[in-house]
Amino acid sequence: MQAGEDRRKKILSELTSSMRPINATKLAETYNVSRQIIVGDIALLRASGTDIYSTSRGYLLEKNRHKVGIIETIVSSHTPEETRKELEIIVNNGGEILDVSVEHVLYGTLTGNLEIKNHEDIQNFFDTMEREQAKSLSILTDGIHSHRIFAKTDEALAKILLELKKEDLLYHE
Repeated sequence: MQAGEDRRKKILSELTSSMRPINATKLAETYNVSRQIIVGDIALLRASGTDIYSTSRGYLLEKNRHKVGIIETIVSSHTPEETRKELEIIVNNGGEILDVSVEHVLYGTLTGNLEIKNHEDIQNFFDTMEREQAKSLSILTDGIHSHRIFAKTDEALAKILLELKKEDLLYHE
């Protein structure tokens, strides 16, 4: 077996057993190759039919993203300064933020995968935003954006929505 095929089998095995994203840089260190080689390996695994989901924190098998619970799309509207409050309300009430989407006049729907499950993920999101001097997608739409959020129960989802509404973070006309 060629080294590349062997490495891809091992990467697939790691992805199969992981419920959290695996960072390309960490995979590169593990297999003593460049990050770009790992990106190529992921592309080859996808081309062979493996459904790999990409986040800003790494790769995850699509099948490992699906859990028992509810996935709901919410529409939010707030300033960039209120983003942390929005994310914390969702996490504090048992939710996870899967992604963020905006409707762009030229490009249509733009979606960023988030996979924010806890306060550490929130902090990493803001650390990366600051380090990379990145802006949130919602600046393209005057703060209007949607999130797909995951909650284990209807009650948790209801509490999330209630808290977001109380803080006036949900979009309304």
